[in-house]
Amino acid sequence: MSQHEERFTTAHWEELLQSIDLEVAQMAIVCHVPLLAPGVAARVLARDSLVAGVDNPLAFAKLRNLLAMHYAVSCQMIDEVGGDAAADITAHVREHLAPRIGHQLDARKPND
Repeated sequence: MSQHEERFTTAHWEELLQSIDLEVAQMAIVCHVPLLAPGVAARVLARDSLVAGVDNPLAFAKLRNLLAMHYAVSCQMIDEVGGDAAADITAHVREHLAPRIGHQLDARKPND
């Protein structure tokens, strides 16, 4: 298998997406951004830092850039492997990361 062919294997996409998503989660946690709440990802992409629970402009900018990278990689992955395979890869990545992240990206509780 050539180097180009190996780059676009399921394992490649899974590893790439997992590394990006782990960094996205870490930055969301640092910024206290409930990334899994409805509409929050769009607000981050729109540079709405009011969605963050703490004022950390550098971390928020990194979160925004990583989130944009996640979407770009996801689109490229769909083009390469198709929608069904991409959905399977994405689900597997989420399952793998869930124990490490827990509920830290869920919507904030009223007392937060």
